[in-house]
Amino acid sequence: MTHYALFETAIGSAGIAWSEAGLVACHLPEANAETARRGFLRRFPEALEAEPPAALEPTISGIQALMRGEKADLSKAPLDLTRTPEFHARVYEIAQAIPPGETLTYGEVAVRLGDKLLAQQVGQALGKNPWPIVVPCHRVTGSGGKLGGFSARGGAQTKLKLLAIEGAKAAAQGDLFA
Repeated sequence: MTHYALFETAIGSAGIAWSEAGLVACHLPEANAETARRGFLRRFPEALEAEPPAALEPTISGIQALMRGEKADLSKAPLDLTRTPEFHARVYEIAQAIPPGETLTYGEVAVRLGDKLLAQQVGQALGKNPWPIVVPCHRVTGSGGKLGGFSARGGAQTKLKLLAIEGAKAAAQGDLFA
């Protein structure tokens, strides 16, 4: 059974979904709770709204801290990987280890996976990341100082906003969209 909960952040209503195995998904902040709720129910129509378990309170607090512009370590959030392909899980593990305010390129993640030619597959895996912010796919950028894509609502502008909140050098660069 999948459950979800909504919570407020400095930039809007966010949410998490979980199962007995751990965190199933995260939802980036929306302008209001109803929009976030509809987003969850599109992805998980069977999900029930509930109070989050105590084990996920640090994850919620960490997301709220990041949205206030504070650094928070979400690398210990318990992820439910039962629906995740093995390659994607390996990419997410590397992304989750990137500290706030830092970035890696798609190519650097590919090299850590053992083959620099996997950069495109890394991007595809990150585009399907069900845990944005907790698995900080926004911290993976293109080569040569390019921002790269971002599949969440708001696209590259949301990615840039998240990087700016975290104080990443990549957010301060002027030519990220070229």
